[in-house]
Amino acid sequence: MGTPVNDDTFPRQHARTRRFTVGQPRNIRITPDGAQVLFLRSTGPADATLRLWAVDLTNDTLGPETMLADPTQLGLDEADLPAAERARRERARESAGGIVSYALSTDGSLVAFALAGELFVIDLAQATTRAIATAGSVFDPRPNHDGTLVAYVSGQELRVVGVDKAGDGDAATPDQLVAADDSDTVSWGRADFIAAEEMGRSRGFWWSPDDNTLLATRVDDEPVNSWWIADPANPGRTPTEIRYPAAGTTNPGVQLFALKPADEGENAGWARQAIDWSGGFEYLADVVWAGTHDPLIVRQTRDQRTVEIAELDLAGLDINLRHTITDAVWVELMPGAPTWCGDQLLTIEDRADLDRRVVCLDGEPISGTEHLHIKAIVASTNDRIIATAWTHATEVHVISIDPAGGQVTPLTSEPGVHSASVGEDVIVTTSAVPGTPGSSTSVWARMDDQTLGPQRGEIASLADAPVLACEPIFCELGQRQLNAAVLLPADHDGTSSLPVLLDPYGGPHAQRVVKSHNGHLTSQWFADQGYAVIVIDGRGTPGRGPAFEREVYGDLAQPVLDDQIEGLDAAAELFPFLDLERVGIRGWSFGGYLAALAVLRRPDRFHAAIAGAPVTSWHLYDTHYTERYLGHPQHESAHYERTDLINDADQLTRPLLLIHGMSDDNVVAAHTLQLSSALLAAGRTHQVLPLSGVTHMTPQEIVAENLLHLQRDFLATNLQPPTS
Repeated sequence: MGTPVNDDTFPRQHARTRRFTVGQPRNIRITPDGAQVLFLRSTGPADATLRLWAVDLTNDTLGPETMLADPTQLGLDEADLPAAERARRERARESAGGIVSYALSTDGSLVAFALAGELFVIDLAQATTRAIATAGSVFDPRPNHDGTLVAYVSGQELRVVGVDKAGDGDAATPDQLVAADDSDTVSWGRADFIAAEEMGRSRGFWWSPDDNTLLATRVDDEPVNSWWIADPANPGRTPTEIRYPAAGTTNPGVQLFALKPADEGENAGWARQAIDWSGGFEYLADVVWAGTHDPLIVRQTRDQRTVEIAELDLAGLDINLRHTITDAVWVELMPGAPTWCGDQLLTIEDRADLDRRVVCLDGEPISGTEHLHIKAIVASTNDRIIATAWTHATEVHVISIDPAGGQVTPLTSEPGVHSASVGEDVIVTTSAVPGTPGSSTSVWARMDDQTLGPQRGEIASLADAPVLACEPIFCELGQRQLNAAVLLPADHDGTSSLPVLLDPYGGPHAQRVVKSHNGHLTSQWFADQGYAVIVIDGRGTPGRGPAFEREVYGDLAQPVLDDQIEGLDAAAELFPFLDLERVGIRGWSFGGYLAALAVLRRPDRFHAAIAGAPVTSWHLYDTHYTERYLGHPQHESAHYERTDLINDADQLTRPLLLIHGMSDDNVVAAHTLQLSSALLAAGRTHQVLPLSGVTHMTPQEIVAENLLHLQRDFLATNLQPPTS
C-alpha cells in the first residue's frame, strides 16, 4: 500500500483515489501457455490512468513487471472517447481512464485494446505495441483466435481489420465493413442497454474457433421509448437522446446473425445468415462459444421464469434445445455459466428443495456439493471446476470441485472476499480481508490434487493507504439473523450515547456486509463524526439462499424497510448506548430509495434521510430489473402502487435531502424531480441538490469529496440532541 498525502482528509483521499481503487491490479488474465500474467494498473494512488502490464512466470518466482502499454506515451486525448465507450464505462461503473479493458487472442499471441477511439495491438512475443489504422473510431476490439484479425465496433457498424504479425512489410487484411444498416436506430455487434446494465452481457459479437465466422447481434432501438437527457446548466447544448426501456414498455429488437466472408480479395464482402434464436423468448441473455463446442444460446422469457440453453448447429443454423431452467419467481443469470465441463453442460441453478444455489452437470447437482452457495464459475476443464462460493453470507471463497467425485477443496480460507483468475497450471487470487486495507493479489502454482501449490509471489498494489482504519463489528441481528456491520467512533468509550446512522444495502443482488476492510471505510468516516453506523443486509441480498432473495418479490418496499427496523432494534439490545430518538439513514440508488422510504413511512423511527439518485417510481426504471421483482405493470399494477414513493409524498414530516446527477441515464433525474414536485404540491419541506454533469457515478473529485461534507453537515443539523 502507498503512503497517504500528509494533508489528506478522508473525503479528499476517498475522492482522489476513486474509493481506493486506483493503483490496484485488475482485469487479470493468464496467457494460455502459462508464461505471463497480464493485468491493468495505474502507476500510483494519485494516477487514474490504467496501463497494461505483464509479469513473467517462467521461473519459480515472479519475474519483474513489464509495462506493455502506457497511454500517456501514445499522445491521445480521452476527451474524444466514442459515445459507445462512454456508455460502456457507465454500464460497468468504470471511473478510471486509459486502458480500461483489453482482449487476448485465444492462442495468447496478441492483445488488442482501444484508446480514445484508436486501435492498438501488442505482440506478446515481441512485447511491442503499435497502432493499427482503421476506417473509423474503435470500440470493443477483439482479436480472432490466432491474432491475425481484429473485429471491432465503429459507430453503428461492425468491422474487421487485419494485423501484420510477421512484421516483414506484408500487407495485412484491409479494413472491411462486416455489417451495417442505413438506420440511426440499428447497431451491430453491441450489447443493448438491458443486456449491459442488467444481464451481465457487455458484448455483441463472438469469433468462431476456426475464425471463419462471426456471430453478431443486430440491435434495433426504434421501438424503444426516446428519453432526453438535458444539461440545464448549459442550455445551449443539445439534449442527448437515449432509448430507455422502462418497465412495461417495449424492449429493443435483438437479432443474431452468422457473418462469413463471401469472397476473397480487397473488396471482399461478408454474407449474413439470420439465426432464429428467440423461440418466442424476450431476452438474448448470453452467447457462449467455448473451445471446439458449438455455441450456446442462452435465452430468457420476459417474466424471467424460464431460461433455455440451446446449442447452435452452425451447418444448418438450427437451434437444438439442450437444457431448461424454470423457477416460480425468477431464474437468476449467473456469472461464468453456462459453460462446458468436458462434454457436459455446466450450470448454476437455484434449487428450492435445497434452498441452495448449486452447480449442476446436465441439470443434476454434483453429488457432494449440495451444501454450497455458488456465486460464479471461474474456469472448468474435464477434471476440475474452479468456482467462487459463499461459505457464509459475509465471506466469498475460491473452491475447486472434482466433477466426478464431488470432492470440494477450499483454495482460500482466511475470512474475507476472494476471487480468482485461472490458467493451466497457475491460479491468481485476489483477496480482501477485514484487518488489512485494500486487497492482495497472489500468484500460485496449482498442485495435482487441485489445491494451491507454492506461492510464486504477489503482484504489487500501489493503492493508497487510508488515513483512517475501520474495525467493523460483524453480527447477526433479530429473528431473521440479518447480517450486519456496526461501526463506532474510533475514540468511543463504549458507554456514551450515540445517534445512529443506517447505511443500508444497494438492493437485491447487492451486498454491503462483507468481510473486507475498504468496503466499510465511508461508514467508518461517518462513525468518526459521532455516530453509531449500522449496515444491514436485508431480504433480497444473496448468499443466504434463493428463498431469502425471493422474499422481496412483489414488494420492494415493506420487507426491506421492516428488516432495517428489525436490525436497528436488535442492535440497540447489543449496544445499549444507541440513541433511538436520533436515527438517520443515507443511501444511493436503491439505498436512496430505501432512505426516502424510511422517513416517508416510518417517521416514528427515522428522523432524517439522505437519498442519493433514488428510484422514486418503479414505472421509471428499466424492464429487466424492475419486472424481475415486481412483474409486468400491466398485470401487477398493485405491486407498483405499493412501492411508489410519490404516493407517500404527503406523509413527509422529517428532513429529507434528495441528491441527483442531472446526466444520470440509469436512474434518470425525473425520479427526484417528480418526487420533489409531489412534495411541493403537498406542502412538504425538503431539500434538493442537483449535480450538473454528473451521471449515476460521481467520479469527479470535487463532487465526490464535497458530497461527503454536505451529508455530514445535513446529519449534524438534523440529528441534534433535544434541548433541555
